[in-house]
Amino acid sequence: GIRVSQRINDNDFGLRTVPGNGLTLVWAPRGPGWPDRGTSWDEARRICRFLSEDGTEIMEEEQNIWRLPTADEAVRSMMLHGQNAGGVWDALKEKSVYERTPDKESPLWDVHSKVIYYWTLDTPADDERRAYIIVYHGGVYTKMKTDEQSYLSFRAVKEAK
Repeated sequence: GIRVSQRINDNDFGLRTVPGNGLTLVWAPRGPGWPDRGTSWDEARRICRFLSEDGTEIMEEEQNIWRLPTADEAVRSMMLHGQNAGGVWDALKEKSVYERTPDKESPLWDVHSKVIYYWTLDTPADDERRAYIIVYHGGVYTKMKTDEQSYLSFRAVKEAK
């Protein structure tokens, strides 16, 4: 069953600077760069390119400030109870490993959202039609880039200054 009551939810769905395992990224606020609906990989990438500096609106011209996180960045950013989960991505084995299993919690996830998968920027070498997704519990898998189920979305990132 779902353990929503045990999950950390700080109700801050704004712009978040999240220190990860050896990296720090800024994650988009709720809105076009963090939609609560299904999105295909191509649509997610397009939205990222046009996202405003503060991540709250889609501009008419490309801004190229935001992007999808790589699989490595997503894994290294995952959290459990307000602490980094110690994730490492092994690209050769296509496997994520964690010191602690992450969960669907703040600051990266909305515990009440139906979204349980985020797109990453990366595609497997053997199939350009697919891209890696990360699950709230830290697993990394591939999905067809055209998939856009209601539980498959994205959260844009940018470099922390």
